[in-house]
Amino acid sequence: SFNITLFFLAYGPSGPLNYSVFFVSLLTYLATLFANLLLMLVIYLDTSLHKPMYIFLFNLALNGLIGSSAVLPNIMNNLLDNMRFIYFDNCLFQVFCVNIYAACAYLILMVMAYDRYVAICKPLQYHNIMTTIKVKLLLGLAYIFPICLIGTQIYLTSRMPLCRYTINKLFCDNLAIVSLSCFKSIFADLYGLALVIIFVVFPLLFVVISYVKILLVSLKASANAKKKALKTCLPHLITFINFSSATLFSVIYNRLNDNLPKELNVFISVHFILIPPLLHPIIYGMKTEKISQSFIKLLHKRVFALEFHFQTVK
Repeated sequence: SFNITLFFLAYGPSGPLNYSVFFVSLLTYLATLFANLLLMLVIYLDTSLHKPMYIFLFNLALNGLIGSSAVLPNIMNNLLDNMRFIYFDNCLFQVFCVNIYAACAYLILMVMAYDRYVAICKPLQYHNIMTTIKVKLLLGLAYIFPICLIGTQIYLTSRMPLCRYTINKLFCDNLAIVSLSCFKSIFADLYGLALVIIFVVFPLLFVVISYVKILLVSLKASANAKKKALKTCLPHLITFINFSSATLFSVIYNRLNDNLPKELNVFISVHFILIPPLLHPIIYGMKTEKISQSFIKLLHKRVFALEFHFQTVK
């Protein structure tokens, strides 16, 4: 069954819309690569940023690169190519990468919320709670847990016989493949629902509860402490709302894509992959003072090194 070819129907004939989407996708993808790699480089090179919050942020940026790179190159190729197809095994791999991207993003954001909760609500115990071993354990679980559970989902999907071979979307997702199956699997549906509860609903509730506790503690604190708490939480909160909004758009797209105008269909389908990975490093770069200071310091070092090199050559 892995030699089966699936065809995408959502692209339509080549024309101005496809070329416009290609151009926007290309620029956004290049900007995403640059922004995330730059953020990762700044965190990696500055040892003062080797702390739980920034380590989690490094992994959020890495996860964003995985998600966008799994889908955008294929979408851009299909926008320019009249033969819009994908082999079944490649389609399954794309689904795996997209689902891992979504699940890991939610789990990393959940862990970041826990980190902010401990930092604000239990500041004296922070270093005892957020130890190096615990940070590694939390990150390990944030990757291993989704890989195992989503890997099982992909295996279940791969065993379903297909009766149709056309996907009315820009890229593969599990729901699209399941809809091509010759029969409806109740177990696969329940398993998919369980994954949504584990990787979306539970992290959402955890983050909301964490911020309620942070808010209650902040209300009793001094004006300066409130300002500091807001400053440290705002980037994470904006990032979390941004990703949750993109997830909601994706859900709407999955349920209503057949009834949406083509232009809106295209925008919503790529929003989940395009926007969050691009905005996350920008939000943290602009709203986190330490990161912006580290970037400026790194830039000054490189400029100084270049000037010194040219002076030496002269």
